[in-house]
Amino acid sequence: MGKVIAVANQKGGVGKTTTAVNLAASFAATEHPTLLIDIDPQANCTSGIGIDQRTVTSSTYEVLIGEIPLEEAVLPTEMPFLDLVPSHINLVGAEIEMIDVLERERILKKAIARARKKYDFIVMDCPPSLGLLTLNSLTAADSVLVPVQAEYFALEGLGQLLNTIKIVRQHLNPDLDLEGVLLTMFDTRLRLSNQVAEEVRRYFGDKVFKTIVQRNVRLSEAPSFGKPVLLYDATSVGSRNYIALAREILRNNQRYLKPEAGSEQAGAPAGSPNGHPSRPYPRESSAAANGFAL
Repeated sequence: MGKVIAVANQKGGVGKTTTAVNLAASFAATEHPTLLIDIDPQANCTSGIGIDQRTVTSSTYEVLIGEIPLEEAVLPTEMPFLDLVPSHINLVGAEIEMIDVLERERILKKAIARARKKYDFIVMDCPPSLGLLTLNSLTAADSVLVPVQAEYFALEGLGQLLNTIKIVRQHLNPDLDLEGVLLTMFDTRLRLSNQVAEEVRRYFGDKVFKTIVQRNVRLSEAPSFGKPVLLYDATSVGSRNYIALAREILRNNQRYLKPEAGSEQAGAPAGSPNGHPSRPYPRESSAAANGFAL
């Protein structure tokens, strides 16, 4: 049974989509079958992975309103072991259409139930709000990863997010955990960045990841080429940061990766989890060769 991680922060511009795309790609680089779900109507995650939303015919919108099962919306990506459920601008109207649905907060949880058996990790990119879409993500997730920009207003609004997580735990998903807080856009030249890091660590303690994502030009350029930074420039600082983050998360989640007797995970994957032909991505010739083995 794979782990579902929601990447959430209602404050925009904190590196949420960048984190979702590159964390998922880093899991995939080590041959962990990974599904990336774009639940943001802006569809930046979709375009950042190389899918033109204008060509998308099945998306999270159709899944959430019950037109199709999630499996029919899954697309392969350029990266082996990484699949995507794309978003579309139509998703902006999903909250209105879902408002009268029974157990509307659990729609996504039910939709991904079968996918959890096929993937080691499911990473969800949430919209920058605390509406019904984010609520669905938190209800479906095992944990939430919170990116926090290393700038003055870093902690602004986090109290509201933590309160939402508390409410979800009480009423919808008692097992929801805080995967961790990730410092992003960190500029080592600025004293302010270090001060913010100290403040975040004082507030969250050991829930702050040791990995810090630094400001990096290659990381900023990668989405315009429709690639995770690992494919755009595997030797960049951004690539190393997200590989280190994936390593940290994998180390903390070994219980999710132990193969069950008789399951598909018991042996080497014969193909892409969604039924597409397997695409070779040997560890030694790819991630490990660049010193990125987890």
